[in-house]
Amino acid sequence: MYTMQQPLPAEYLSLSEEEMDRRIRKVKEDLGSRLLILGHHYQRDEVVRYADYRGDSLRLSQLAAQAEAEYIVFCGVHFMAETADILTVPEQKVILPDLGAGCPMADMADIEDVERCWEQLVAQYDEEFIPVTYVNSSAEVKAFCGRHGGLTCTSSNAMKILKTLFSQGKRILFLPDEHLGRNSAMHLGLEEKDMFLWHREEWEMELPEAAPKIILWDGYCGVHQRFTPAHVDYVRVKYPGVTVIVHPECSHAVVEKADLDGSTDFIIRQITGAPEGSIWAVGTEINLVSRLAKENPDKKIVSLNENTCLCVMMSRISQPHLLWTLENLAQGNVVNQITVKPEIAKEAIVALDRMLEMSK
Repeated sequence: MYTMQQPLPAEYLSLSEEEMDRRIRKVKEDLGSRLLILGHHYQRDEVVRYADYRGDSLRLSQLAAQAEAEYIVFCGVHFMAETADILTVPEQKVILPDLGAGCPMADMADIEDVERCWEQLVAQYDEEFIPVTYVNSSAEVKAFCGRHGGLTCTSSNAMKILKTLFSQGKRILFLPDEHLGRNSAMHLGLEEKDMFLWHREEWEMELPEAAPKIILWDGYCGVHQRFTPAHVDYVRVKYPGVTVIVHPECSHAVVEKADLDGSTDFIIRQITGAPEGSIWAVGTEINLVSRLAKENPDKKIVSLNENTCLCVMMSRISQPHLLWTLENLAQGNVVNQITVKPEIAKEAIVALDRMLEMSK
C-alpha cells in the first residue's frame, strides 16, 4: 500500500546543486541516528553520494532490518521499499522519495495473472510445482509464493535454489524474469525442451502434456533487454583483450557469448579485483558502469551498449526529491511512506525466510 503521491513543490526544482547539497547534509546532521539513507547501485551519483549504505535491493533491505533508525529513506524503486518495510518493525517508517519510481519487470507479474496461471498448473499436472519469485517482484507476489510453499531468490542465489529444488524432484514456476530463470536453469544443464514460457497476456495457455521442469514467466528488465549478441561481437573487435561481463537478466544469447555473468555484486567484485590495465565491457545499468569506471581508473571499463542503458525509473529519485523528503522528515512530516499490509507481509516473510535458509 502506498500513501498518496504528493507533488514536488516547484521551489525545489529551482535550487542550485550547492544549495541542495548544503540543506541535505544539514538535515542528515540534525536527524542523526534517527535517519538511514539507502542507495541502490543503479542510483545516479547526485543521490547515491548521500547514502549511508549502497548495495543491491535485498542487501539494503537486510541492512534496514538491522538498523534502529526511525526513518529509512530508500533511494531505489517500489518493490525494494516494500521489502524493507516487510523486514523492519512497525515503528520504523520506510520512505520512497518519488512514488513514481516503480519497476516495470515487477509490474509484469500481476498477482491476478499469477493466481490464474497457478490454478491452471494445479488443475493440469499431478507433479508438485514450487513458485519461486525473483526479489524484483511485488509484495503480493512474494506473499503468493510464501502461501504456496515457495520462496524468493536473488540473482546471486537463483542457481543454488533451483539446483536444490531440482534435486528434490520439484518442478518450478519461476517469475517474473524469464532470463534469470532460463540462464540459471541452463547453467545447471537444463535444455530448452525442459522449459516452457508462460505468456502473461494470454488468458489461458496451452500447456505441454508432460509437466516441464521449469515454467518461465515472460517478464524482463527493459535495461538488460537492450544488450544483444551483436554488442558482444562489436566490443571484442573494438577492444582486443576485453572481458565481457553481464548481468543474468540479459538474454541467454548474450550470456552465452559473454565471458562472465553474475549479480551486481559479482560484477563489482570481479572488476574491482581485476588486474591493472584490464579491459571490461559491462552489460548492466549505466550509472553503475560509469561509477565503476570512475572508481577504477587503472582499468578501462565501458558499457556493453554504447547507447546509454539507463534505468529511467530508478532515475526518478532525484536530488530535489531527496531534499524535499528529508526536509519534511525534519519537520515531523512523513511523505511517500511505503506500507505493506500485515497479512501480505506475514506471508512474504515466509518466502524470504525460506530463501535465506536454502541459501546457507
